[in-house]
Amino acid sequence: MYTLAIDFASVGVKTAQFILSFSILVVLHELGHFIPARLFKARVEKFYLFFNPGFSLWKKKIGETEYGIGWIPFGGYVKIAGMVDESMDTAQLNKAPEHWELRSKPAYQRLIVMLGGVVVNVVLAIVIFIGIAWYWGDEYLPAKNVTYGVHVSDLAKAAGLKEGDIIVSLDNKELEDFDKLESKLVLDNNKTLQVKRGDSLVSLNIPSTLPGDLAKYKKTNPFVTLRFPVIVDSIGSTAVTKEGTSFMKGDTLLMINNQSVQYRYEFEELKKKLADSTITVLAKRGADTVTIKALVNGSGQLGLFLKVPNDIFKTVHTSYGFFEAIPVGTKKCFTTLDNYIAGIKQIFSGKVKANESLGSLISIGNTFAPVWDWYRFWTLTAVFSIILAFMNVLPIPALDGGHALFILFEMITGRKPSDKFMEYAQVAGMILMFGLMFYALGLDVWRLFK
Repeated sequence: MYTLAIDFASVGVKTAQFILSFSILVVLHELGHFIPARLFKARVEKFYLFFNPGFSLWKKKIGETEYGIGWIPFGGYVKIAGMVDESMDTAQLNKAPEHWELRSKPAYQRLIVMLGGVVVNVVLAIVIFIGIAWYWGDEYLPAKNVTYGVHVSDLAKAAGLKEGDIIVSLDNKELEDFDKLESKLVLDNNKTLQVKRGDSLVSLNIPSTLPGDLAKYKKTNPFVTLRFPVIVDSIGSTAVTKEGTSFMKGDTLLMINNQSVQYRYEFEELKKKLADSTITVLAKRGADTVTIKALVNGSGQLGLFLKVPNDIFKTVHTSYGFFEAIPVGTKKCFTTLDNYIAGIKQIFSGKVKANESLGSLISIGNTFAPVWDWYRFWTLTAVFSIILAFMNVLPIPALDGGHALFILFEMITGRKPSDKFMEYAQVAGMILMFGLMFYALGLDVWRLFK
């Protein structure tokens, strides 16, 4: 018998961040259609966050437009008069075009309306990345500063890495940011990996199958994990110790029940096995060692807050003034887009399998932090904004890019596709898109239970 363990608190926080992030993205994307449509005096009948088949959670009509919130959180829409869209309301197409319908407007105006959402998403991503650079700056951990080496997964072992290796470079180019190791292995087609092993520098050949294996493997396990000591940063109110000796800030944990916990990953693995029990901890305190008897609660926690890698290793931090942040944030936006496109190329080249890399709202939601983290929230919102822009500009019927393609065809040839053709194209595009969505959702459900 198998049980599915769920931390509902962290799931709730992730879900809240996901809903807020995508509400921002959807509302601003739809505003990108709404504003030019109104400027060109086309009537906007509905403006919805989320889809509302059958009923709405909330709605209010202001002027000619009904504003509302639907009950299916898959996106949102604006219903512009004289346009075949997600609502599939085609009754008005059987009549002669009215001056307030989009189909009566010049082709260039219709093109601007169609691409408005994509433009807003690109601008939003740039603005957010600029804000991140200005407020937080850049901070990263150079691979050479990972002085304790790495803890290797089974996949890393198969690629030739050994416990304690210090990763130095890829194809003899220094790995400046340790956190970018996995993405570089998947996207950059590197052939070799250089590591410091003891006093020697060893060059490893990267298996050609690694990008695909890593895309599949990293959904459940990191390729490598930082090794760093277990140092107490502060003691929480739930920490329980016995026989007088308590934990202190700065204690370095060495052993639990005579088993070594030299590194954080060893500590995490061991204490889970000791849930709801009293343990004996050997800790280094200054030049001395102390023995502490402590209670591990039913969730496998000691009630301690431990130092994180950025507290232990020497990181590089760069601060930017507002005007300095503008080129930094803009470059970050288009670098993110380049990486996303490179990932898609890996799928089409066969190096990465689609069924191992695709994900639905479950995968997207799971990328948010289990505690509220504004830096990660805004970074992910910017990333998803540029991805949303790219996906919507694809020349697929039912997407903005599909509508724009038909308008460009009209502008070049002087021939406008018939309303009936547009209706069939919209249906075909929606079938394709919903098919992909349910396929990705099925993959996520399968992974969840697997």
